[in-house]
Amino acid sequence: MTVSVSAATRTIRIGSRKSQLALVQTYWVQEQLQQRFPDIKFEVHTMSTQGDKILDVALAKIGDKGLFTKELEVGMLSRETDIAVHSLKDLPTQLPEGLMLGCVTEREDPADAVVFHEKNRGKQLDTLPAGAIIGTSSLRRLAQLRHHYPHLEFKDVRGNLNTRLQKLDEGQYDALILAVAGLRRLGMGDRIGQVIPSDISLHAVGQGALGIECREGDTEILDVIKALEHTPTAQRCHAERAFLRELEGGCQVPIGVNTVVESDRLTLTGMVASLDGKRLIKDTVAGAAADAEQLGIELAHKLKEQGAQEILTEIFAEINRG
Repeated sequence: MTVSVSAATRTIRIGSRKSQLALVQTYWVQEQLQQRFPDIKFEVHTMSTQGDKILDVALAKIGDKGLFTKELEVGMLSRETDIAVHSLKDLPTQLPEGLMLGCVTEREDPADAVVFHEKNRGKQLDTLPAGAIIGTSSLRRLAQLRHHYPHLEFKDVRGNLNTRLQKLDEGQYDALILAVAGLRRLGMGDRIGQVIPSDISLHAVGQGALGIECREGDTEILDVIKALEHTPTAQRCHAERAFLRELEGGCQVPIGVNTVVESDRLTLTGMVASLDGKRLIKDTVAGAAADAEQLGIELAHKLKEQGAQEILTEIFAEINRG
């Protein structure tokens, strides 16, 4: 692939969080771009985000509008960096003026996984004893699992992946709910005791995919990063993000999705649930993959007609009271 890059952009600076998973993902993007554009130098610049610094408060309590992305975005707008690599599920659906989602890479398995404490080896969620403590910081996972497994107890867990696993191994939890993608990217796929099927837990919007953010109008940079675009993944994620945006929900509300693209046809399933899991609204739309965003909007309207907005309003009120 031939791309015209001016002398000023011979070096492209990539912004990344400092967490282990973020760096693994960013170095993968750097390597892929370097292979495709050997005449361009790709530098990684790391920074800590607010979400990396506040580890003793539940995510839902501090909000998530740019919690893991704001500092990276300031870096691009001030031209300290040119692009930023994100776990797409962390990237808000409304981006700051002057920035855009320039590329979506091929998706790893977006499912949720269960990692069990050693004493529960061989068990599944439905065979854990009543009162078993499950660690998760996601309201989406919490609501769906409460709906299906009311016999289990749930407890918030924060920290990076290694910190969470250490807490599990110390016996603070009977099991943790984590993303399949993150575990596999860190070489910890062998810790997965159960991959939760989508009929039990719909995944987060964008989960398993990487999003590369850049400045709007920076066509030279955009031409470079588009080399990593995976069209079916991009279509799926654009549908999911439109669905989330139309519901005005952030990552820290119980909204889940599942998407499939087959023969240019996209099927999108979406879910909104109450925090106690007792009310769960789910529906599906399908249509041309090229109309991904419109399908997301259509599904959001279908769920609103079934009471999703009332559930979300109650959740926001409860979070604000907390």
